[in-house]
Amino acid sequence: MAVTRRRFLALGAGGLLAGVAGGAGAAWYGLRNPCRVRLPDRLRDHPLVRAAFARLDPARIVDAHVHLVGVGAGGTGAWVNPSMTSWAHPIRGAKFLFYRNAACITDLDRADQDYADRLVALKREAFPDPGAKLLLLAFDHAYAGDGTVDLADSEFYVPAAYVFQLAAAHPDDFLPATSIHPYRADALDALDAHAAAGARAVKWLPNAQRIDPADPRCRPFYEKLAHLGIPLLTHAGEEQAVEADEAQLLGNPLRLRAALEAGATVIVAHCASLGTSPDLDRADQAVADNFELFLRLMAEPRWVGRLWGDVSALPQFNRCGEPLRRLLLSPELHGRLINGSDYPLPGVNPVIRTSTLVDRGYITAEERAVLNELFEWNALLFDFVLKRTLRVAEGGVEHRFADEIFQRRDFFTRVARP
Repeated sequence: MAVTRRRFLALGAGGLLAGVAGGAGAAWYGLRNPCRVRLPDRLRDHPLVRAAFARLDPARIVDAHVHLVGVGAGGTGAWVNPSMTSWAHPIRGAKFLFYRNAACITDLDRADQDYADRLVALKREAFPDPGAKLLLLAFDHAYAGDGTVDLADSEFYVPAAYVFQLAAAHPDDFLPATSIHPYRADALDALDAHAAAGARAVKWLPNAQRIDPADPRCRPFYEKLAHLGIPLLTHAGEEQAVEADEAQLLGNPLRLRAALEAGATVIVAHCASLGTSPDLDRADQAVADNFELFLRLMAEPRWVGRLWGDVSALPQFNRCGEPLRRLLLSPELHGRLINGSDYPLPGVNPVIRTSTLVDRGYITAEERAVLNELFEWNALLFDFVLKRTLRVAEGGVEHRFADEIFQRRDFFTRVARP
């Protein structure tokens, strides 16, 4: 039986609870993140780390996919579905434990503050230049078709106000991204207000938030995004990080044409690199790989400049096959890709299998040893150095991700359109 990431998280929960120690990339051990604090000089100055920053302007680096999470401790307004902390729902409970461990949260009464403090520390250690930024993501509730909040289908909620608060407190570290469900009665007013507050992007996860990107109700939202010059960072493809079984069709990349046709700029998270969807361009709507549907959109000339992909999560064991290889071998697409980590997922040990990356020829065994050490100290730096190290050899030539993918900070400088 195939082991999906969700099933693996559930099966591995016992190992996490037992606190078994080990190295990154293990299949059934090493599930606990050691959560070490300060990177030793021998790693900070390691040639692999230095090589990762070579040729880059440190002030232009951006990690464009960083989640802010919390449980509401300290009055942040953040919320998690009670099922996430109940073993009556073992998959959700297992995932919550892994996310909590990846974020190094030990005391739920201080969870929100501890998460934010550690994220600031990780950023400053990984990217000390104050010009380098993390795009910090809010996350709206799921909504029903009538525009009311659907708490039962919402796994977590991170209010935009909390993101704006942290970004204002740490301007050398964060850029704020809001999340506004388009079915909300106040969606357009909220978008205006959040744009005025400095939002640099809008984050959607349609499968989990129950957003149909092709719904005509979204068009006014897209048109306002276009007018304000704010990009939409939206998940596409299958979603495994949150429950979305009955709504996976909402992740069909072709449903994003509606946003593009309305003039919006769209960043497709993970390049839609998981799962399948009906091919809406075929009369019989035969099933096709989501990644192939994403590439079809990217091949349409009219979307050049407004359709982008982010490379977050691509090195994970469930995405590092054909999608990662194809993108490394496609320099013609690199000018339309943006780096993101999807933090805290780079700290979730079960989905990071560096041994698989060695087996596939993306990294060497020697590089893996260094990367595993980085994983134990700083998940942001680990993810960045890993992506800068990945390569595919073909025809005697090594192909890597282009430098420009990692230097997109200016992309998120909002310029209003007339």
